Amino acid sequence: MDIKTEQSTEKIILEVAERLFLEKGFAMTSTTEIAKEVGCNQALVHYYFRTKDNLFNTIFEQKFKDFFQWIFEIKSTGELEFLDKLKLIIESHFDLLMNNPKMPALILNELSRKPEQISMLKDKLEAIPVKLFSELNAELQTAIAQGKVRKIDLIDLIVSMITMNVAIFVMMPVVENILSLDESKKKFMIQHRRAENVDFILKSLRP
Repeated sequence: MDIKTEQSTEKIILEVAERLFLEKGFAMTSTTEIAKEVGCNQALVHYYFRTKDNLFNTIFEQKFKDFFQWIFEIKSTGELEFLDKLKLIIESHFDLLMNNPKMPALILNELSRKPEQISMLKDKLEAIPVKLFSELNAELQTAIAQGKVRKIDLIDLIVSMITMNVAIFVMMPVVENILSLDESKKKFMIQHRRAENVDFILKSLRP
């Protein structure tokens, strides 16, 4: 098997595994089923990833990195004011969830099943959030000193952003069923929530 074929096979395995994990959950998805969907044998899945845990972690780490990469790209788009940059970060985080609406529930279920995953991911990815946290915190402190933002801890701000953005996607299956939402109403509600979250967080930072 040449390098190009290996890369293509690995990519297909990741794509199929992600779809099945999101559709059925971690526990109900087997490497046998993943292999069947890919059109290969189970041994090939184990050749690339060894275990189902490793396969899941690879997918989750990539999603995690994608989010932080988006923020780094935002940070390189000129000399934006802190609040303008924060608006883009909130929207980018929401858009990531919108493109992966089942991911929050999957992650919450997985962390409940295996809490030590948090430490494992932190060890592997620490350099990314630490660098970003340091830079954003410096910009936040400058905005506070200039009287543009009330005094607030960056951790509190990040927690507010994540919980508000994640909530609609965790709750949507229930809301959709209770209110009998069709696809257009569902999209409208999600887009409305995106704008409301940005507005609420920015207004909460007024000095």
